[in-house]
Amino acid sequence: MGLFDRLKKGLAKTRDKITRSFRSVLPFGRKIDDALIDQLEETMLADDMGPTATARFIDEVRKAYKSGEISQTEEIIPFLQNRIVTFWPEADRQLHWANSGPTVILVAGVNGSGKTTSVAKLCSYLAKQGKKVILGACDTYRAAAVAQLTEWSKRLGVQIVKHDQGADPGAVAYDACEAAVARGFDVLILDTAGRLHTQDHLMRELNKIQRVVQKKMPEAPHEVLLVLDSTIGQNAINQAKVFGEHVKVTGLFLAKLDGSAKGGIVIGIHDQLHIPVKFVGLGETPDDIEPFDPASFVEALFSEKAD
Repeated sequence: MGLFDRLKKGLAKTRDKITRSFRSVLPFGRKIDDALIDQLEETMLADDMGPTATARFIDEVRKAYKSGEISQTEEIIPFLQNRIVTFWPEADRQLHWANSGPTVILVAGVNGSGKTTSVAKLCSYLAKQGKKVILGACDTYRAAAVAQLTEWSKRLGVQIVKHDQGADPGAVAYDACEAAVARGFDVLILDTAGRLHTQDHLMRELNKIQRVVQKKMPEAPHEVLLVLDSTIGQNAINQAKVFGEHVKVTGLFLAKLDGSAKGGIVIGIHDQLHIPVKFVGLGETPDDIEPFDPASFVEALFSEKAD
């Protein structure tokens, strides 16, 4: 199954929701006027595309209508598709690699976001790219978290650095960095404790892990990926804002996209946060990961027919 087909399948719930709402506002042959455009704006907001992004695209639709660039309702969706695709710069979506030595990817997220599963998916994806990957189990608050990551490491055939429950997460991160350098690994993925964005003391712990990594490897972490649960819509943006106050988030991993009717939030996230979406999770297995591609995403989002 290709990228488009996987996205199309994963976005089925979101697409069904958007298709129904857009069809109700944009029936064939309806005259374009300010009332229709106002209804379209309400529809896009209801589809979790976010107030800032919606206002931006509605303004462009209105200008295109006034200038005569679009004159029929069936031209509006292709117009929106084109505009949505063009505001995702390609360079932002690529992983940043270390100039030499291992690339360190720090992964953060709240409890229940799908963070540890997303770590496994990322590990599987990079290993298939020919990268030699090692994991660091920095979530020492829960024994179950270390056990879960250990099980994933066994399934995926990768090494893991871990300490006992209650150990200093920073010490695990430091040892993992040492192991990655000494053993010649290409990528070190650090899984951190799932924490609520309202738990300030745990957020400070995340910042400490980042500082420990920088002490050992000054340019690291090369990526800080924040895992967001796609099913929570606008609340994901609030989470990302708070995480960004404690660590420099370089990219987003949108988990559970296949189980969400709120996939439109992908559009709002970029416009409000200016943080690129780098990966999306489309299922439960380690293979259910795709690098984010705006053209395929938008095509799948607005596709008329689901397989």
